[in-house]
Order: sequence, then structure tokens, then C-alpha cells
Amino acid sequence: MEALPRETIVDVLENRLREDILAGRHPAGSYLPPERELADGFGVTRTTLKHAFGRLVHAGLLETRHGVGTRVRDFLRLGGADLLPMLVRHSPDWIGEIFEVRRSIGALIAERAAARATKAQIAELRRLLASVGDAAGGEPVQLADVEVHRALARATGNRVYVLLTNTLFNAYLPVRAALVGPFEDPRAAHDRLAPVVEAVAAGDQQAARTAAGDYLSATERIMLEGLARARGRRDGAL
Repeated sequence: MEALPRETIVDVLENRLREDILAGRHPAGSYLPPERELADGFGVTRTTLKHAFGRLVHAGLLETRHGVGTRVRDFLRLGGADLLPMLVRHSPDWIGEIFEVRRSIGALIAERAAARATKAQIAELRRLLASVGDAAGGEPVQLADVEVHRALARATGNRVYVLLTNTLFNAYLPVRAALVGPFEDPRAAHDRLAPVVEAVAAGDQQAARTAAGDYLSATERIMLEGLARARGRRDGAL
């Protein structure tokens, strides 16, 4: 078995700085202390600090200005949805807001798919839906379910919906294991999603939107319950 990579000093420093920024200890728009002061405070070299800064600049949390300093970026004003996985990892409280968007976007995607799906796309949706019921419980069902939603987004003919779907699924990744509840029973997961696919296949836009709303609300409730249980276990272990 391959050994897992060890956390480097740069990793530790990056995580510490990220936590300080997201927790508000370094407010948006503020400048970090001078590099030498920070490096001495953390007990690291300036080279190590620069590497950590580079990662956080790439992540969209910092910006450097030559001769001026390193400033905390206002990621809520200037950042994009690519920040969501990092924000969820920092605080699962973001999940509730992601689910609100998921409900709105998911229902709209189903409605658009019902209006635009081709025969080939409908056949693909039915094949992928069958894969949900055939998968082993838990993560394999969860991943099969994801592929149905990707196919629904493709069926809209709008690539932005595809990218938004990918973004929302990527946002779940840090807590995906805690969101597996709706997918433990493959047949139940299949039956929950089937009305969406059948409404799309029938070209019934309103029925597709309603079915998607029902599906998204039901799975959201189960996933939030699972997330709450996971938090309870984690807090009890502290």
C-alpha cells in the first residue's frame, strides 16, 4: 500500500492562514503584517511563507501588491463559486445556502430539459436512472444519481447549467460522506428520482419542475438530517 503524503510546513501554514481569514481574524480589505514579522511569528522562513501566500492568492483569498503588501481579498464581493468547496470545508453551515440554490436551479433545469431533451438524451436519462437502482447502496448510488443530474443539465442544451451543476456537486465534496442518506436504499433512490425523468421524457415542463422540486426537497431533508448526526458524533468525540 502506498504511504499517504505527509503534511508539509507549507500545508500547515496555508491551513492556519486560511482559517484566520475565513474566521474573520484578518478582515477583508486589511493588509497582513509584514512578511518578516509573520514569518518570525509562525517560526518559518520567508520562503515558506511566500509559498503559502501563493496558494492563498491562487485560492482567491489574498492579493499581493509589489511594494505595498499582501491584502485579504473580499471573496464574497469578488470571488466565484469555485470557492464553495473550501468554504464548506471551513464551515458546513454553507450547505444550507447551497441547498437553497440547488432547489431553484434543479427545478429550472428539469423544466428546461422537458422542453428541449432529444430522444437520444431521454434514452440516456432512462439508462442512467436504471443505474441508480442497480448500484450498490450508499456512495455508488450517490454517484449514479449525480450522473442523472448531469444528464438533465446537458439535456437543457445550455452549457451554463452543466457548469452550475458541476459547481454545486463539487461544493458538496468536503462533506459528501455525511450526505449519503438518500442513497442508502438503491430502489428508494431510483423511485424518488423516476418522476423527474418520466416528466422530462413526456415533455411536461410543469410536471418536471414539480417533480424536481419534490425530489430536491425530500433529499435535502434527509441529507441535512445526516449532516446533523455527523456533527453530533463529531462534537461528542471532542
